[in-house]
Formats: sequence, structure tokens, C-alpha cells
Amino acid sequence: MEEEADGVSVSCLFCQRSLNSVPETFQHCQADHGVSILQLVKAHRLDDYGYIKMINYIRTVKCSGETLAVFDGAVPWDSDEFMKPALPDDPLLQIGTENSGQDEALLQRARQAEERAARSEEALARAMEDLQNLKVLAQGLVLNAGRPGPSCSGAIAELREDEDEAYFSSYGHYGIHEEMLKDKVRTESYRDFICGNPDVFKDKVVLDVGCGTGILSMFAARAGARKVIAVDQSEIIYQAMDIVRSNQLENTITLIKGRIEDVNLPVEKVDIIISEWMGYFLLFESMLDSVIFARDMYLAEGGSVYPNSCNISLAAVGDTEKHCDRIAFWDDVYGFKMECMKKAVVPEAVVEVLKPETVISEPAVIQTLDCNAVTTSELEFTADFTLKMTATQTFCTCAVVGYFDIFFDRGSANKVMFSTSPHCTKTHWKQTVFLLENPIPVQSGDELPGRITVRKNRKDPRALLVTLNLADWRQTYSLQ
Repeated sequence: MEEEADGVSVSCLFCQRSLNSVPETFQHCQADHGVSILQLVKAHRLDDYGYIKMINYIRTVKCSGETLAVFDGAVPWDSDEFMKPALPDDPLLQIGTENSGQDEALLQRARQAEERAARSEEALARAMEDLQNLKVLAQGLVLNAGRPGPSCSGAIAELREDEDEAYFSSYGHYGIHEEMLKDKVRTESYRDFICGNPDVFKDKVVLDVGCGTGILSMFAARAGARKVIAVDQSEIIYQAMDIVRSNQLENTITLIKGRIEDVNLPVEKVDIIISEWMGYFLLFESMLDSVIFARDMYLAEGGSVYPNSCNISLAAVGDTEKHCDRIAFWDDVYGFKMECMKKAVVPEAVVEVLKPETVISEPAVIQTLDCNAVTTSELEFTADFTLKMTATQTFCTCAVVGYFDIFFDRGSANKVMFSTSPHCTKTHWKQTVFLLENPIPVQSGDELPGRITVRKNRKDPRALLVTLNLADWRQTYSLQ
């Protein structure tokens, strides 16, 4: 009956509505008109003929549900004249009374399914609410931790490939490589150092950690390297292979897909390691951990890692417009108070290009790293600093900006460096801004003491947690 009736148009017995099946029509008659056709069949003990006469009678005289309910004993559709279909090809006449039990069971199952679906939706809504509450609680526990937890040193090397998939997948997209290649400060600094120091690279074996499109490997080959081994886990490695062949460098450059922690190199030692590992605020993404792993595993005695040193600096920012736009904005949003949003907005470090004129203090270097000697444990640190105000008038410190400088100068005649400072040409790293919920009033010549703690996020060792203490104020920021 279902196969025959489903997908057809069935007119209701009591109104102008059309439905998609016989069971749906029966359910509609009962729900909207208070008439159970199946109960009428049972109540009057109708056989197939009696059922047909009743349907035709209802359609012919257009009686209401209330009229049908009062019939007791003899029924008005007993005449044979009601054997003639009132509606041509009426689907309601194409079933027999022996299917009534099946129809009723079908309707019952449909109602039960609807009830179960409604209960499931309610349960899902409660579960989503609980999940959101748990997420907020977890963020609070992580971001407001009073002190650094156990070190995450070595956490990157210990990650399984499936746990690190999201990070490498992000570098499989071409847009990010285009952005990096078009960053002239970045790319030309590497080019100028490598190609400007052929004596450093001539006849050397070079390892490129996280090679991407292979641009650094090709610079090294152009500078005279005897062999270059380029390693990358992301899907961009396949394009790099085509790029290397297109430039007839396949005899010099060997490309290997995989994490440097997992692959086996075709050589025991290399003379030089090059890598563009820097992330926002220098240490975001923790790729320096992989360079350190490669250095300790493969770098020959007397070899070198490039860039060979770097540092991180902080400075005070006096941009009241930015504070109004990002923080004070929540005091009055279209006439509504949303101050609670500040607690969620402030802990998120902001990556953006600052106007140099908004920097109101001398920079303070908080960490210097020697890439040929640093250990992974030193990538989590606490440092005291002092910000000396240089502005000629009274300002409010609304934020602290962080940036880094990179140096290529070990054992080379042509030394190269670049900075991501707001006072220098902008790069794709921009600057990292830590907003203050309440500005600190300062004047020219004031010295603002502070302390910073930088550590990996235990839940995601490629992310950073940065805790700033400034005057009597303290805040932990996430960079993820």
C-alpha cells in the first residue's frame, strides 16, 4: 500500500488540502478534523465494500466530522450508489480494510518517531549548552592560571603525526606561501644572506627545515651548495618538487615529505641548517623546536644554523583611539551594556600593524636566542623589563607591543638582519599587541617596570600563553 500510495496527491475528505500519502491523509483527518477513519472502519465493522461506500459518501455529501460521529446502527452510505467513485482515481479507494491494522501501526510508529526526535533535539540542545559552559570554564582555568605549569619542552617532537595534522594542513594552502614569498623583507633577507655569502655555502651539505615552496633551498643551490635536503610535512612539498625540476635543480636538491622528527635523511650530517621558522611574537607555532631537533640530530661539528640569532622586544603603546575601538566600545553597544565582553576580548593577543607614532617608549629586549646553542627548555621563560617613556606629553599606556629582530651574521662577510618593529617596513608577521583593559597614565621620562612569562599552551604546544605584569596589573594572553 505504501509503495502504491506514496508520492501521489491525496485530497482530504473534509477540506481542500492535498497530502502526499494515504497514511498522511488519515493522520491529517484525525489531527485536524477529529475523525479517525480507521476507528470508523472498526466501529461499523466495514468490509472493503463498506469502506469504499463510506469514502464516496463523505466526498459526495461533504459531511463534517461531527456528523459522522453521531451515526449509530444503520449508516447512510449503505446504498450501492456510493460504490461509484466520487473522485476519479481516488487513492483512498485503492486500499482495503485488511490494511487498516498496518496503517494504524504505521501512524503509531510515525508519532513515536516524532516524539523521539523532539526528545533528541532537546537533549542535543542541553548537551551543546553544557559543552559551551565547559569550554568557558576550561579557558578560564588555562588563561587565568596563577603561575606557569610544568614545562612543555620537547612537546612538539612528542606529538603524533595525526595530532599535528592541523598545523601542517594550514601550510598546504597556496595563499600563505604567496604571502610569505611576497614579503620582501623576509624573502630578500634570506636571499641576500645566502647568495651574498657564497663562500659560506660553496660545496656544503645544507638542510632546509620546513622548505615550503623550496625558495631557500634554491637560494642555497644557487650559492654553490653541493647538496640540499629539503623537508616539509605539508602538501606543498609536491609543488616544490615540480618547482625544483622546472629550474633544473633536481640533481642538487632532494625533497622529503614528512616531519623532520620522523624522517630519515640520506646523510648522517649536514654543514648548514637554514629555516624560516619564525611565527608571530617569534615563538608562535613552536617551529624552532623542530630546528633545534634537526640541529642536535644532524648538524656536523663546526656547522651553523641560519638565522643564527634573534631577540624579542616590548614597547608601550599610547593609542587611545585603539583602546576606544577595541575595549571601551563594549561599555555601550547600541545602548546596551556589554562590559562582560572585555573579559573575553582582552586575553586574546592581537596581530596587526601598528602606527609607529603610537609607540611611546624605548624598546626593552626581553629575550635573546642563539639558534646554535638554545635548548627547547629556554623557549619558555620569565623576564623582568622596564619601559622608559619617550613621549613629550602625557599619554596613557593602552597596550604593550611585541616584535622580534633576526640576525644572519655568524662567520659571514656580508651580514644581514631585519626587524618586525613598528618603526620598520611591515612584514607578514606584523606586530603582536597585548591590550590593557584599563590604561596606565604615564609621562615622558617615566619608567614602567614589568615582568613577562612566555610558555607553551599545554593543550596545544604550538600556541603560546603570555602573562604580563605591569605596575599593579596582571593579565594572561593567548596567542593561537
